[in-house]
Amino acid sequence: MIPPHGGRLIERLASEEKKKEIISRAAEMVSVVLDPDLVSDLENIATGVYSPLEGFLNQRDFLSVLDHMRLSNDLPWTIPIVLDVDRELAGRIREGQEIILKNEQLKPVGVLTVEEKYKFNREEFSRKVYGTTDPAHPGVSRVLAMKEVLLGGPVELFELEPTPFDRYRLSPKETRVLFREKGWKTIVGFQTRNTPHLGHEYVQKAALTFTDGLFINPVIGRKKKGDFRDEVILASYEELIKHYYLKERAVMAILKMEMRYAGPREAIHHAIIRKNFGCTHIIIGRDHAGVGNYYRPYAAQEIFEEFPDLGIVPLFFKSFFYCRRCGSIENEKTCPHEASSHIQFSGTKIRDLLAGGEIPPPELMRPEVARVILSFENPFND
Repeated sequence: MIPPHGGRLIERLASEEKKKEIISRAAEMVSVVLDPDLVSDLENIATGVYSPLEGFLNQRDFLSVLDHMRLSNDLPWTIPIVLDVDRELAGRIREGQEIILKNEQLKPVGVLTVEEKYKFNREEFSRKVYGTTDPAHPGVSRVLAMKEVLLGGPVELFELEPTPFDRYRLSPKETRVLFREKGWKTIVGFQTRNTPHLGHEYVQKAALTFTDGLFINPVIGRKKKGDFRDEVILASYEELIKHYYLKERAVMAILKMEMRYAGPREAIHHAIIRKNFGCTHIIIGRDHAGVGNYYRPYAAQEIFEEFPDLGIVPLFFKSFFYCRRCGSIENEKTCPHEASSHIQFSGTKIRDLLAGGEIPPPELMRPEVARVILSFENPFND
């Protein structure tokens, strides 16, 4: 099986003894409250999703990721995984000190050994990761709201936070066992934050033609306004898999993580994560992880040329459409017919139809999937 990124699957789970010992002296320890996205980052570090990270980035790695899209040991890494605190709280923390990490309900969820605390420039962070400092960009908006100081160091997780979707939850350790039991040697990962239309089905099945198994891995977590709600995405994929996929060839599990909308950099980040889950290939489509008009249409594919040592094979899909005359999904290399015969897969158009209570044409979306989406009173994030 493909090795994890960096060669070793990280596991940073506190023993019961360590958990009890930390909680017993919680009153005398400094604590940091994490929002749900930071809790997800903590869990992803601890369960190996973010291998080889063992904690939040120190300054040397942080600057290396910003400037070179690599950790300081030259391993590809494109998105800074960092923990921010305000200046007053940072002043009460010593380097070398253990601090308790709590969720918003003030329940202890882990411990951080602070190796380093350092300041950073929000505009530089935004420009280098997102390619813009425009506060209208959802990722930039998130960075501009960050506190002044970053804490770096290894973490230990106490336990996973429950979600309404735990039956879909698998760690990289578990997916690797599952893929091995299925006899899959080549696995293609599919990253999604949307409900499936026929175009998604087309690229998944095209990729599956050349691999042993398909790993559908929807992102569950904070998304921008207008994106589909988590429960809608999962229910719609359940319906699609039930009717149109071979059960022995497709698996779905969630990825609990915020969407950053970092375009090209996030495409590499998504590839690394799927490599850790055990995927040998990943589907990268047009404007992967993009938002608005901040990135060129194929920038998320072009960036892979900079990472020949990534260790996972990207499968690139250009634009495709439904051709009425061919009676099938085609692309510019396979269809000889005029543009007037083509129906484009427009996510905006499909959303607009669903928002108006209409089932999109069967050339765009399976009717069974559309009916599941419309069974929800409000399928979109407010």
